[in-house]
Amino acid sequence: MWHQKNNQLYKKFEFSDFSEAFAFMTRVALASEKMNHHPLWTNVYNKVEIWLSTHDAGDIVTDKDRKLADKIDTLL
Repeated sequence: MWHQKNNQLYKKFEFSDFSEAFAFMTRVALASEKMNHHPLWTNVYNKVEIWLSTHDAGDIVTDKDRKLADKIDTLL
């Protein structure tokens, strides 16, 4: 479940190992590029954390973020 806090959507993902986490990040990167909307994220071993906000709208959550969040969820 995505959480909205401090004008961002946030979600933490956990995978069985680094390879699964990196494969997920690759899928997210390709989808993000197609949508021209890119996440702030971190990766440590099998954990990926993602924060979404729309910078050109003043760093707030917009429909772009919600659409990307929905797309990311389909990539699991």
